Amino acid sequence: MPVRIPRPELVLLLSVLGLSAAMGETMIIEDVDHYRVTDPMFECVRVVLAQRGEDLSPAYVQGVSGAAFRLAGPCPCAPTCSAAMSPEELIRLLGYEVEYVPLNEEGADIEAEVPKVVERVKDEVRAGRPAIVWHAFTNAEWDVVCGFDDEKELFYGRGSYGDMRGEDCVSAPEGRTATCTDICPPLGALFIGEKVGKFDALAAELAALQEAVRHGRTPEDRVPNGTEAGDWRFRNGLGVYDWWMQNPPAGWDYCLDVTRSRHRAAAEFLAEIAPRHPAAREYLHRAAEEFASDADALDRCVAAVTDDQAAEAERKAQAAQLLALARGHYAAALDQLEAALAGAGPLPDRSQAP
Repeated sequence: MPVRIPRPELVLLLSVLGLSAAMGETMIIEDVDHYRVTDPMFECVRVVLAQRGEDLSPAYVQGVSGAAFRLAGPCPCAPTCSAAMSPEELIRLLGYEVEYVPLNEEGADIEAEVPKVVERVKDEVRAGRPAIVWHAFTNAEWDVVCGFDDEKELFYGRGSYGDMRGEDCVSAPEGRTATCTDICPPLGALFIGEKVGKFDALAAELAALQEAVRHGRTPEDRVPNGTEAGDWRFRNGLGVYDWWMQNPPAGWDYCLDVTRSRHRAAAEFLAEIAPRHPAAREYLHRAAEEFASDADALDRCVAAVTDDQAAEAERKAQAAQLLALARGHYAAALDQLEAALAGAGPLPDRSQAP
């Protein structure tokens, strides 16, 4: 029978009794939340902190990390390669200690280091704490590991893909984190420690809005009206919509899936923070409406490009129209965010704060 760990207190008791580390046991932390946002970078942080008692909404984590406002592509790596910060930086921003154990340091012996990381992850689970592991279940993303099976050498947990976001854990070989070298460096694992600092929510929220506007209007990625989009290359912000409109995907596109979920979270985040920014409240609510409409258009776009009953030309034409609609709402949202920032004033100077 599997040993299940409902609370850290039980883990401590089992440890005292010498039972928790027995070989061949399956150990799963039961009260770990499932993914609420399709996001490869920061939803993992929320899931782990929620299990620790941190009451942050999925949309709020997406917002303060900047992911909610992100738009990058067309490369499938875009959701992980275009970010305002790293998961490690977000954890520290929220006031927590974090230890990063990389596997990609120069000269590292990966075969020797992976077992050490695996054991460290298991120690976290034994203590009732999920760990964040690169490429544990998905492909080149940060995933949540909340269980293991010693005998079968498996990790259990969650990731951003459809069948991994549910309440039931998925499994993968415990050493899988090192098998991504044909895609990217093996980044290793993150272990969240104690809360040691105070989270400056107002400053973090305004900083996220500033970065959203800067990112969205990335000038070098824009496609001027009446011109060809040019070569396939990595783009950010409005330039991604410009390129997609001329090159709509003919089938499922991972970037679209992540973007629609993140932009839905952007609408929820802006509505959540609006009461705390009275001078900017009206503009934040308008921006929230625009992001929600952006996400609606992307939902319809995903349905269009995955419609196997329609001809390819028809799918592309419909996708181009919906992407143009989404772009208009995204651009309008950026305008409202810029107005919100003007109303809210400059970021407070925290440089001299204790």
